Amino acid sequence: MSQPRATPESEPAVPTHVTPTSTYRLQLRPEFPFAAAEAAVPYIASLGVSHLHLSPVLEAAPGSTHGYDVTDHSRVRAELGGEPGLRALAAAARAHGLGLVLDIVPNHMAVPTPLRLNRPLWEVLRDGPASPYARWFDIDWEAGGGQVLLPVLAGPVETCELKPDGDVLRYGEQQFPLREGTAGLALPELLAAQWYRPAWWREARTSLNYRRFFTISDLIGVRVEDPDVFTATHAKVLELVRDGIADGLRIDHVDGLADPEEYLRRLRAAAGEGCWVVVEKILAREERLPAAWPVAGTTGYDALHRVDGVFTDPEGAAELAARYGRSTGLPQWPEVARAAAREVLTGDLAAELGTLERQAGPELASAVRELLIAFPVYRPYPGEPDLPPRAVEQAAALAGPGPVTAVRELLLRDPAFAARFAQTSAALRAKSLEDRAFYRYAPLLSATEVGGEPGRPAVPPAEFHAYCTALDRDWPAAGTVLSTHDTKRSADVRARISALSQAPGLMGGPAGPDPQLAWVARQTALGLGRAPEAAPRLADALLKAVREAALHTSWTEPDEEYEAGVAGYVRDPLDLPAELVGAARANLLGMTLLHLAMPGVPEVYQGAETEYRALVDPDNRRPAHFPRGALARLDAGAAPRDAAEEKLALTAALLRLRRDRPELFRGYTPVPALGAAADHLVAFTRGPGLLVAATRLSHRLAGAGGWRDTRLPLPPGTWTPLGPVTPDHADPRTSHSGSTGVAALLAGHPVGLWLRR
Repeated sequence: MSQPRATPESEPAVPTHVTPTSTYRLQLRPEFPFAAAEAAVPYIASLGVSHLHLSPVLEAAPGSTHGYDVTDHSRVRAELGGEPGLRALAAAARAHGLGLVLDIVPNHMAVPTPLRLNRPLWEVLRDGPASPYARWFDIDWEAGGGQVLLPVLAGPVETCELKPDGDVLRYGEQQFPLREGTAGLALPELLAAQWYRPAWWREARTSLNYRRFFTISDLIGVRVEDPDVFTATHAKVLELVRDGIADGLRIDHVDGLADPEEYLRRLRAAAGEGCWVVVEKILAREERLPAAWPVAGTTGYDALHRVDGVFTDPEGAAELAARYGRSTGLPQWPEVARAAAREVLTGDLAAELGTLERQAGPELASAVRELLIAFPVYRPYPGEPDLPPRAVEQAAALAGPGPVTAVRELLLRDPAFAARFAQTSAALRAKSLEDRAFYRYAPLLSATEVGGEPGRPAVPPAEFHAYCTALDRDWPAAGTVLSTHDTKRSADVRARISALSQAPGLMGGPAGPDPQLAWVARQTALGLGRAPEAAPRLADALLKAVREAALHTSWTEPDEEYEAGVAGYVRDPLDLPAELVGAARANLLGMTLLHLAMPGVPEVYQGAETEYRALVDPDNRRPAHFPRGALARLDAGAAPRDAAEEKLALTAALLRLRRDRPELFRGYTPVPALGAAADHLVAFTRGPGLLVAATRLSHRLAGAGGWRDTRLPLPPGTWTPLGPVTPDHADPRTSHSGSTGVAALLAGHPVGLWLRR
């Protein structure tokens, strides 16, 4: 168990940190500041986690609900309680045996209102390239004719009311600094004399000349590859690490950085070897995290894909894909993904593409474009010998082998071009896959998740075991997640939707003038079910879905008539078909068990220790509900009353076991079942004496006659179940040894957890 971190004065100034056994993510916001988190500490500690994981804590844009729009790296956010509030939270956490993990944002800063909240940017806009802060930002001064485009106006500049006022230029609530000596000029001359050009927001798509976060012009890229910029932007965070306030760091959007490995080495040297560091890195299915990165691993979206996938029926998923294609007339996944990549690159990211084309020259423009579209993972990294052969082949077929070869050579000899190519590639993958194609291709919505592969959603048990074996060997302290602030649907919503893959006929025939939206609406409603405020939450999620899909409307070109009809697809909350209720419960408990028992450091998202149904943001950032009463009742010996309490009991049991007996969670050995239904059981051992087993595809299993003669050859020893007595079954605490029938082993329950005595 993690111990309080109060240390005698004689100990070194840099604390000895510990690797978390598990983390609990809290979303901080003005309505849920440090004081509210402090009040939740006793309950969270009682769950068994070792660390609180906090959303970004540095100064952010006023009213920010997430904190990723940082305005000042030198201060802890006042709206959350400031640095005194954070240190008080850390002290309370330490007193209950908990440490803190901080989420940091090295890639970008806010372009806030008012602009002066971002002092480095304010000074660059006032003083231009000569400002000492000019090195902070990726600005292409030449492309802008010596000015930074600021796409903040509601319309063309001539239609907007811009007023000089002393040393600032006012536009509504926004203010811009005036270049020295220009205050008395007439407005046209004054605007031409500035180091920036206020512009209609629509100009960002084609004319933006600073690097941004994805397609969000309100977030400007920061050049942390510059050692001085790194020092300035990380001083406060590193102070908190050195003071023992933070034991670990989550690095947001590491793929946005020019050279992630160089950044991580600099961070590791500054934070010390004991600081637990994980990176938000989305890995493709066959991609591996670079072995040289000095981190504990990823934040865990790769684990999410494997856990989800092992509970997805491949035959049913294929049938749903075929039916979806017939119903909507839309192509299959590879075509959807390619089309979305081309649209986003030449549309939403046209300014970023234009930057690369100018750097490469007009004769190579087509090759740059086709290589980006064909790139199979998020991005390349410095030092890699060449681009993936398949991407080169596909690009050459469209742009010609000569130009493609020339771009490959340019990438090897020009580090600046290579960095911008990689950063653009990462933005393209995120926007074209996660924020467009995932909303268009909807045969099985549980598969359209961050890190997922909708065209191949199922993960065979053997592949799951191979992944866990490699994770335990290579990255045993990596993060693992099932629900986050970025998942499009919480794990428990996905558990309900993925049950449809076992009985695709129960999807029915969604009706409506837009068959694609009808399909999305039905699965979303089935996933959310009878949750609080279900109807307005569904309506908000569907409106976001159609805008992201951009088939009939979009964020920048809304079709008001079409959008007015979206609400008509919101039916009354849908119960799952009776045939799938048991399968959804089995998925919910099975996913929970595998996540908390597999290798890695599992994270529980706020409120997800019990059944947690949430849709895409902002729905998944609603105020957290902590089931204090239910946990107290279970701890007093009561039996779980429903699936939500079963999940809570299972979660607490595993988190406490990880805290109290960490030696049990080392190593990984698959335990294959034998018999007719062997493929329906995922079982493995950890450490010297922990065995877990989960039922997969339980609806299919029941239809085939159940477990029948299926047996599990138990490892040597006597195995005793760990966990509460369920309300509908006999006491399961019967010990087992040798080759045991799975039906007897699970005793009617979909999951099991045993300790060797």
